Amino acid sequence: MKQKHILFDLDGTIVKSDLGITKGVQKSLEHFGINEKLEDLKKFVGPPMVESYTNFYGFSLKQYKEALDVFHDYYRTVGIFECELYDGIEEMLDSLSKEYKLYVATSKPEREARRVIEHFGLDKYFTFVGGSDGDFNTKRATKTAVIEYVLETNKIMDKAYAIMVGDKSHDIVGAKSAGLKSIGVLYGYGGLDEFAEANYIVKSVEDLREMFIC
Repeated sequence: MKQKHILFDLDGTIVKSDLGITKGVQKSLEHFGINEKLEDLKKFVGPPMVESYTNFYGFSLKQYKEALDVFHDYYRTVGIFECELYDGIEEMLDSLSKEYKLYVATSKPEREARRVIEHFGLDKYFTFVGGSDGDFNTKRATKTAVIEYVLETNKIMDKAYAIMVGDKSHDIVGAKSAGLKSIGVLYGYGGLDEFAEANYIVKSVEDLREMFIC
């Protein structure tokens, strides 16, 4: 492919992370007397938390901040490592890193994203790990802002040479808003209906690898 720089989402693209996230969300909702099954909380994986709490449960910003505190109490100590790599991910990153520069662009707070990447020993494949600085009223609260931050920090001026890979509509829309092409992956947490604006769609990690390695 023409691209020299590949930006990857983290949750749902590199790691299967729903267990730790949904457990944390479940505890935060129980704090408000709301009981949900973990399976029904996978919708929280990927988008900024403020969107999920306010859109799905009608939380006020005060309630959201209180819920987020409960979530963080669990996630930052236990839930962050209740995740696993998708099959074939490390092999794919190893192959791609020999021909491309790889980056992480995630809505997860940057410090947490770095902890996950380092936990799995993937930092050797990535030139840079970029994440949000919070998901409400902060400089990098949107996926577009995170993508632009990664591009600017790494002095990637010609956007025609960069592409975004993700599993949710936020990745695809964020890439388009930042001026990048995108690839939607169906093995993550998003569905085909979220990829209307994606330039490419792949079903598996192997399909993704083959897009770049001919």
